[in-house]
Amino acid sequence: MTLLRNPWLKVAAAVVFEPMWVLGIKHADNIWMTGLTIFALIASFFMLLKASDELPVGTVYAIFVGLGTVATIIANWAFYGESLGVVQLGLIAALLFGVIGLKLMEDA
Repeated sequence: MTLLRNPWLKVAAAVVFEPMWVLGIKHADNIWMTGLTIFALIASFFMLLKASDELPVGTVYAIFVGLGTVATIIANWAFYGESLGVVQLGLIAALLFGVIGLKLMEDA
C-alpha cells in the first residue's frame, strides 16, 4: 500500500485503531465485538511496529500513547457520554503540546 509508506501515517493508523481496542475491552459483549477488538489490537500494534522500523522507537511510542489517550478520551465522551470538563480539556491540550514537542525535537 503506497499510502502507508510514510512512517508517520503508520503511527496515525495505529492511533486510529487504539481507541477501538481500548474501548472494545470494556464494551465487547459478544463474539463479533470481541473479534473486532482483537483485530483492532493487532492492527494497532502492527502499525506501531512498522513505524518503529523507520523512526526512533521512543518518539513513536510516546506519540502513539499520547495521541491514543486523547483519541480514547474523545471517543469515550462522544460514544458513551463520559464527562469531559475544562480540567480534562486543559490536560489533553498539555498532552498534545508534549506530543507536538516530541515530534519537533525528533525532526531537529
